[in-house]
Amino acid sequence: MNTMKAVRIHTYGDLDVLKYEESPCPEEGDNEALIRVSAVGVNPYDWKVRAGYLAGWVDYSFPLILGWDVSGVVAAVGRGVKNLAVGDAVFARADYTRNGAYAEYVAVEASLVEPKPVTLDFIHAAAVPHAALAAWQSLFKYAGLSAGQTVLIHGAAGGVGHFAVQFAKLHGAHVIGTSSEHNLDFLRQLGVDQAIDYTATRFDEVVHDVDVVLDTIGGEVLQRSWKVLKPGGMLVSLVEMPPAETAAAHGMSQSLATADADEGVLAGIAALIDSGKVRPVVSTVLPLTEVRQAHTLSASQHTRGKIVLQVTE
Repeated sequence: MNTMKAVRIHTYGDLDVLKYEESPCPEEGDNEALIRVSAVGVNPYDWKVRAGYLAGWVDYSFPLILGWDVSGVVAAVGRGVKNLAVGDAVFARADYTRNGAYAEYVAVEASLVEPKPVTLDFIHAAAVPHAALAAWQSLFKYAGLSAGQTVLIHGAAGGVGHFAVQFAKLHGAHVIGTSSEHNLDFLRQLGVDQAIDYTATRFDEVVHDVDVVLDTIGGEVLQRSWKVLKPGGMLVSLVEMPPAETAAAHGMSQSLATADADEGVLAGIAALIDSGKVRPVVSTVLPLTEVRQAHTLSASQHTRGKIVLQVTE
């Protein structure tokens, strides 16, 4: 097993730089697991890396395999790995500074790998790690959301948003979510207390005195969000750094959140899924060879739930 099929980029650029081709198969290190990839989740991070938007943040080398949300079966383990065995069904948010999982195999540090939720197939398991971790960390690590507080979630029907709604409701928060009109019923099914069609209503005209804003959109949406927060409120963004000087001027706090792979968090999310308290939603499943379509859909920012690429049956 010297080579495998993978989607690689040899330079930053548009969709045309995504190449489905032969690639050297990775080898697991002493503390790593080699995963035979069943499916890989598509995140905005993927196409932003491809386009070169993050070139100054992570020093990638080429050719590069994108995609860091993976589900699959352990094919081999390093000699230092004790928590995994060949044949285990697993999922993980792989190290985004290394080659990813748009491929038949990926090597992942064993500490990042967890047993796949038993109630999920591989497609839905691949939809979980990055988006769920981003939602969890944003709400609880960065914003400190607690029971009884009110949170406004922008893009609440999206990959991160639909997890954030469910986590916030589980923790006893009052949840307001924005989406386009065709996703309003979906938001209500997730448990949103107030669903706002952003194409028909300006959220900052109907929302006031919230404790936390979770921004997944950026730009003008982020700028208008300051006025809906109560004094001492918190604006957390996953797409751009909210200006500290603006937060200070409003008597508020701000942060740029990341999807940190804190030990135990992904396992806890898996337990919530298996208990039926949280469910991942997958809107589109495509074969790995149609990765360009997946990037186009993700970049549109109008996807319900997650997009997943199927790699192996």
